[in-house]
Amino acid sequence: MAGSDVFRALADPSRRRILDLLRRGSLSAGEIGEHFAFTAASLSHHLSVLKEARLVRAERRGQNIVYSLDTTVLEDALSLLVSLLRKTS
Repeated sequence: MAGSDVFRALADPSRRRILDLLRRGSLSAGEIGEHFAFTAASLSHHLSVLKEARLVRAERRGQNIVYSLDTTVLEDALSLLVSLLRKTS
C-alpha cells in the first residue's frame, strides 16, 4: 500500500461518499453514478483513483463492472493513522 495514494484518494469528499456507498455492498458504476451529479468521465476518474489506491476492487460481471471495498487496505490505512497519532501524543 502506498500511503500517499490512500490519503490522496480519501482527501476528496466524492470519493469518501463512493466508499460509504460501497460499505453497504457491491455496486456497478451506473448504480454509483445515480448518487452523483457529475459526468461519467468524472466518475470514472474517481473510481480509477480509488482502484489505484487499492481501496476498491473492480470485477467484470457480464457487461458491467462491479465495485466493492477492499477492506484490507482500509485496515492498513487506519493502522498507519493510529501509529502516527501515537507518535504525536
